[in-house]
Formats: sequence, structure tokens, C-alpha cells
Amino acid sequence: MEVESRVHDIALLSKETIPEEYIRLKDEQPGITTVQGKTLEVPVIDFGDPDHENVIRQVVEASREWGMFQIVNHEIPYDIIRKLQQVGKEFFELPSEEKEVYAKPPDSNSVEGYGTKLQKEVEGKKGWVDHLFHRIWPPSAINYKFWPKNPPSYRETNEEYAKHMHGVVEKLFKSLSVGVGLEKDELRKAAGGDELVYLLKINYYPPCPRPNLALGVVAHTDMSFITILVPNDVQGLQAFRDGHWYDVKYIPNALVIHIGDQMEIISNGKYKSVLHRTTVNKEQTRMSWPVFLEPPADFEVGPHPKLVNDQNPPKFKTKKYSDFVYCKLNKIPQ
Repeated sequence: MEVESRVHDIALLSKETIPEEYIRLKDEQPGITTVQGKTLEVPVIDFGDPDHENVIRQVVEASREWGMFQIVNHEIPYDIIRKLQQVGKEFFELPSEEKEVYAKPPDSNSVEGYGTKLQKEVEGKKGWVDHLFHRIWPPSAINYKFWPKNPPSYRETNEEYAKHMHGVVEKLFKSLSVGVGLEKDELRKAAGGDELVYLLKINYYPPCPRPNLALGVVAHTDMSFITILVPNDVQGLQAFRDGHWYDVKYIPNALVIHIGDQMEIISNGKYKSVLHRTTVNKEQTRMSWPVFLEPPADFEVGPHPKLVNDQNPPKFKTKKYSDFVYCKLNKIPQ
């Protein structure tokens, strides 16, 4: 079986230039397409604010107008986040043969496992990133064969992080539910309820000698309902706003929230999934830990029945999540 080339190994061999397949087309190259000297001030929401109505209002407004925001005072202890980052970093710094034990099987329908390629590559162009996917919640959805055994504290750390996420997930879903005029638990129920999956992805972007020509992850919207992301301290997130690409300044210890495609669908377009991409760094390794909140594979998602009427017909089809994912990764119209 031929092993996929890993960006980590290519980076070690790339001193002044990078292979052709990593050089983006001109209309994608960050050196040309990024607005220079200006960072995007995405909304920052204080989850510790005792005025709950105000928090809901801010979440709803950010999700309608931006599709991206950062939350502070979110009750996930800094120490838990730091440990999550540490064990992820240690895994990616292991020798290649140890990481390949967790490689995604070539015939797999699931994204879980260690890998490099995720979707159909346009014009044969590749992203400057390796990744590891595995589910961290609910327990019934977890496949521990994709959880690294080294470092030894990897499992305990990820289980601890999942446990601390529940409060944030609940608060986000309640706010977004109330924001479209539903009862506070209705949106969560329609998104899978207790079967809602937390899918963790670790992105590993090694140093790149020509960061102006390459992208880590190309422009995309997330397929999830909501994505909750923590990066390391190397900036690299960009969002598309008013026809231009801007750097998004990450606030230390904040959680970055993306509204995903399923949330746009279930809200019948009231909330907007955010178009974003990631750049890479010449000297430093960038890493990020997004958790995608998504329904089980065979769960059907469509506009919520209470948000559809004669004046507001459905803007999206109702379909199984697995069918949505297949179309999106293979660039087939939905």
C-alpha cells in the first residue's frame, strides 16, 4: 500500500521553495489576495456576562452578520486547553512510523484517522497541512483506534476537554434557538439531541519557506452546525468579508466559533456559515484544534419546520448528513 506524502516530511526537505502542487493559483495566493495592514475585528462575546439576554443578543447578531466570533470567560479552564494543545503537539512530533499507525484507511468512508488529503483537490493543488480526526463525544460514537496511545495522557486529556465543552455547546445552541424564535431546546433537538457528535480535528501546519504562495486549508465553510476552535499562538486564520480576505486576530485563551453549513440550513438562512481559510508561517509551526458539532451520519437535516411557511419557503433541501458530506467533499452541487 502506497503511503500518502505527509506535509511534515515535505517541509523538512523544502528549504527555499515548495513543490508546484502546493503553489496556489494567483487568485488564491495569500501574498496577493490578503488585505495588508488590517486585521478583522470579529465580535468578542463575554460568556461570563451576568446579563444573559445581552449574551444571547450578541451571539445571534454575530451569527447573522459574521458567522464567526470569539468567546471569552467560557468556563473551559486554561489548563485543560493547554494540556490539549500539548498532547496534540507531542503526537505530531513523533516519528512518522508511529503516526502512520493511526492513518486513515484508504477505503474508509469516515474522515477519522491521521491524514493529509481530505477532499477532491481542484487543479491538483494541495493544502500545506497534515491532520488527525477522531470523535470525542458521545461515548457511543468514539473509535479509540484513532486516538494516539502516545503521549500516554492523550486519552485522558481529550476526554477531559470533551467534558468541559458541554456547557459552551449548550449555551450556544440555546442562544441560537431563541434567536430564531424557537424554544431554547428545539434547535439542539433538531441537530441530533444527545446524539450530537463532537468531531475533533488537529491541524498541523509546518513551517513553509514560501507562505505567500501556499495555503494551509483552502477557502471553505465548515459542514458542521457549529465549530469550536482553539489555535496555538501562531496566527493564521483568515475570513472573507465584503469581497476581501482579512487576517483574524486571535485573542489568547478565547474560543473561536464558526457557524457551519448545517446551522445555515436548519435556520433556513437566518444564520450564515463563514467562508474562511488558513495561512502558514515561514518560521513557526501553526496548529489548531477545531471541534465540529455535527449530527450522526444518517440523521436528516433541513430547514426547521417552524421556520418555514408560505412567506418563507425552504431555501435548502432536507438530506442525510452523510449525503451532504459526500457531495461537499467531492465538489458535487447540493
